[in-house]
Amino acid sequence: MMALQARNVNVKLGGTEVLHSVSVDFPAGKWTCLVGPNGAGKSSLLRALAGLLPCTGEIHLMDRRLTDWPNKQRAQTLAWLGQHELALDDLLVWDVVMLGRLPHRDWFAPPSAQDYSAVEQALRMTQAFEWKHRSLGQLSGGERQRVLLARVLAVQAKLVLMDEPLVNLDPPHQVDWLHIVRELVRAGTTVVSVLHEVSMALQADELVVMDKGRVLHQGSAQERNTHAAVEAVFGHSLTIQRLEGQCIALPRLEFTRKKQ
Repeated sequence: MMALQARNVNVKLGGTEVLHSVSVDFPAGKWTCLVGPNGAGKSSLLRALAGLLPCTGEIHLMDRRLTDWPNKQRAQTLAWLGQHELALDDLLVWDVVMLGRLPHRDWFAPPSAQDYSAVEQALRMTQAFEWKHRSLGQLSGGERQRVLLARVLAVQAKLVLMDEPLVNLDPPHQVDWLHIVRELVRAGTTVVSVLHEVSMALQADELVVMDKGRVLHQGSAQERNTHAAVEAVFGHSLTIQRLEGQCIALPRLEFTRKKQ
């Protein structure tokens, strides 16, 4: 079963076409990561999949056209974490994460016991519970990112889309994020992410390799042909090796960028 599907999706930004007839499937209960160089169209595709960017073509969420979903039901099913998301600095951490429960509440209804439980669980998963009474303005960039991740987790959606979720996170908390994603997938959640950290992306179930607004390859993150596609799209500036049972991306020290 596919949780999310794109068929012949085209996107224009400022009159320039940035996605060209993209067709791609995202299997349910798996973690799929979009990788590719800057300007490949990864974030544009993710935003189109979330319904945040106008596009032509068709996008299906759980075998139903994305545009046919009622807004509230779609917000309960699909959670979104974007790049450099804005939030008021004077908002308390607890209140920011509680925003993730809005799709589950009636208009003007107070939070339920289930809402409180979901928020606490999300804050504990991201190790941000101790800051619940602090404002966002008092937090570092990495701490702020963990709070925004907690807000997404509080939705308890079946599908989670994350664009550059590791921004501002130090290596230990990047590993924490990886554990959270794996826990979500074990629980049946579908995760789709955009990552620049290739070694971290290689921990996903599947990779979608993009360049210049097109999908060049999709396959298991463990397969050699997928590794070859990743190496090629980055101009062979890196090599993918297996170390202690894990695949990692290493720079090719002999690589020299060709002059344009």
